[in-house]
Amino acid sequence: MPLTLEIAFARTQPAKSDLVVALAASADGGVVLPPAYSGKLDRAVKLGQFSAKLASTLDLIAPEGVDADRVMLVGLGDLKKQVADGWMRAGGQAVAGFRNATAVTVLTDGEGMDAEASKIADLALGMLLRAYKFDRYKTKRDDADTAPAKVKVTIVTSAATAARKAFADAMAVADGVVLARDLVNEPANKLGPVDFAARASELSKIGVKVEVLTEKEMTKLGMGSLLGVAQGSPRGARLVVMRWNGGKPKEKPVAFIGKGVTFDTGGNSMKPASGMEDMKGDMGGAAAVTGLMCALATRKAKANVVGVIGLVENSVDGLAQRPGDIVTSMSGQTIEVLNTDAEGRLVLADALFYTNKKFEPTAMVDLATLTGAIMVALGQHHAGLFSNDDALAGKLVTAGVETSEKLWRMPLGPEYDKLIDSKNADMKNIGGRFGGSITAAQFLQRFVGSTPWAHLDIAGTAMGSPGNEYSQSWGSGFGVRLLDRFVRDNYESA
Repeated sequence: MPLTLEIAFARTQPAKSDLVVALAASADGGVVLPPAYSGKLDRAVKLGQFSAKLASTLDLIAPEGVDADRVMLVGLGDLKKQVADGWMRAGGQAVAGFRNATAVTVLTDGEGMDAEASKIADLALGMLLRAYKFDRYKTKRDDADTAPAKVKVTIVTSAATAARKAFADAMAVADGVVLARDLVNEPANKLGPVDFAARASELSKIGVKVEVLTEKEMTKLGMGSLLGVAQGSPRGARLVVMRWNGGKPKEKPVAFIGKGVTFDTGGNSMKPASGMEDMKGDMGGAAAVTGLMCALATRKAKANVVGVIGLVENSVDGLAQRPGDIVTSMSGQTIEVLNTDAEGRLVLADALFYTNKKFEPTAMVDLATLTGAIMVALGQHHAGLFSNDDALAGKLVTAGVETSEKLWRMPLGPEYDKLIDSKNADMKNIGGRFGGSITAAQFLQRFVGSTPWAHLDIAGTAMGSPGNEYSQSWGSGFGVRLLDRFVRDNYESA
């Protein structure tokens, strides 16, 4: 059962708690504790060999005079060398130690500690994200799952008022990440293209303008590339357009486009059976865009933003697309489909062109679990970044550093572009064995014109990526925090 946290902020410590969490920092070879415990736990710290390393813990029976059952020290590390998500990691690690507590006090202020509001909000955000659990289809609780379903958390800080305000935005981001995680974790029999479109349409309740295009409407628009992927499934296809107008009137929006293949068999170029169950997550890009729009609307972002997601199921029946088929995209360009498992780029081709033509955005960023090749190149700790604009790429890299949703820029160039030229059509959808993530990006670039554009290949980070203190979910929600920061820093009006 997911854990519900009721988080409040106060300048003074409550009279009684089941658990007191005391944040500790390392400085000059020693451990810095909040004033309430400074000098009182030296022996325990020494015997426990607790150095306050980031996300380290020391769990103790509460000393005499403390009205609590337990005291848990949680390390912040050396604050002068702290990583961007350090406070989030500490918050997540704290939640891992809550156990049977229903009332928890968190002490944050210590000599030399940076207790600014944004860091305290990050601490709370890490707690919220660690509390996430996807178990809605379990009919019985695990025997070991005996923790309370709800915990009241009081974070004690001298910056309580400012932290409370900053936390409102952090909760909005948490809502977006949780939505993205839920979507990626859903089994494909419960979340097809029509179901996903319905979930996205619920954002209209918080002020997002949502339009859903059906196959009939996409056919009229000439989206032969996207529809070709969907033709082997009886579950249909949808293009969902989400608009948040929080900026100045008539100001051009920034646009985000997501690949939403709700299940990918590979089509007639079928994938091996081993691991195919993970292809329920091949809509991680669309999930991130939907989560982003949720976050922006919930925190009333002062920006004009468009989110577009192409939703299909890549399945197999007698009508499914065949290797060698040639389709005509909305742009008028023709594509020879040599591998039906290189389908995400076919979906994005029409989604990108449609977005660019209809909204004339100042910039476009697409997200897609596009290639296994990006994992070969970068592993699962960075997403691949491809861009036709150095300034846009730089802003995204900076946002990635600030949120620890890290990006690594990959090359584009005419020598790679030649690899997708076709003798039978304007282009083919694969470029050969080498540089697969690059040729995929080169393919997408043919549909964006001169608009500043970036492509994020999140195949290694959106699903099944290594967990950390605030992410224990198979679906990570990668991209929501990154792009929220990107919008906040670059597109919001004062």
